[in-house]
Amino acid sequence: MFQKLDVLETIRDSGNVLIVRLDTAEEAFEVASAAVAGGIRALEITLSIPGALTVIERLTERFAGDDVVFGAGTVLDGHAAWSSIQAGAQFLVSPNLNPDMIRVANRYQIATISGAYTPTEILDTAEAGSDIVKLFPTEAGGIPYAKAVLAPLAHVPILPAGGVTTANVSDWFAAGVAAVGVGSAITKAGRPDGDMGKVTAAAEEFGAAIAQVKR
Repeated sequence: MFQKLDVLETIRDSGNVLIVRLDTAEEAFEVASAAVAGGIRALEITLSIPGALTVIERLTERFAGDDVVFGAGTVLDGHAAWSSIQAGAQFLVSPNLNPDMIRVANRYQIATISGAYTPTEILDTAEAGSDIVKLFPTEAGGIPYAKAVLAPLAHVPILPAGGVTTANVSDWFAAGVAAVGVGSAITKAGRPDGDMGKVTAAAEEFGAAIAQVKR
C-alpha cells in the first residue's frame, strides 16, 4: 500500500541513486547486480540501454524481497512511463519536465525524479508533482550552483546528477541536497577487463563516504 513512500525512504536513507547507463543489457544487469552486492540500494536503469525494460524485469525478480529499489531513467513521456511501470520500475527519472510522465506515475503511485536546472524549472517541476527534483546538468555549475539555488528553495528535495564523487560527496550534502546521483565512478569501475569485483568495491567505497556524511 505504501510502496511509493517506501521507495522514497530508501532513497533518502541510502542518500544516493546509482545511474546505470551502459552499452548493453547484459553489462547493465551484471554491473547493477555487483553494485547491489556493494550496498547500493536504489538503481536507475536508463531507457537508453537496448533492452532496458528486460533488465528492470530481471533485476526486480532477482532481488525480490531485498531492500533494493529499481527505477527507469530517461523516461521522456507518458508512454515510456507506463511501459516502465509494467516492467516493474519502482520509480521514474527524467532529464526534463514532462507533466504526462509525472501524471502517469502519480496515477499508479510510482515515485518520480524529474529534471530541472533553473529556479523557475525547479519550481515548475515541484508544482507538477515530482517527488524529487533532479538537478541536471550539474557539471557546469557544480556545488556552488546547487548551494545558491537551495538557499531560497531549501524546501525542495533536490538530487544532483553528474559530477558527484567519493571525494566531493560531503560538499554536495553540505550544500543542502537531499540525495545524490552517481554513475560512471561505480558503473564503469570494472572496465576494461569486466571485473565486477571492482564495481562492488567502488560501490562500497561510495556508500562508506555517504555514511560518514550522515553520521
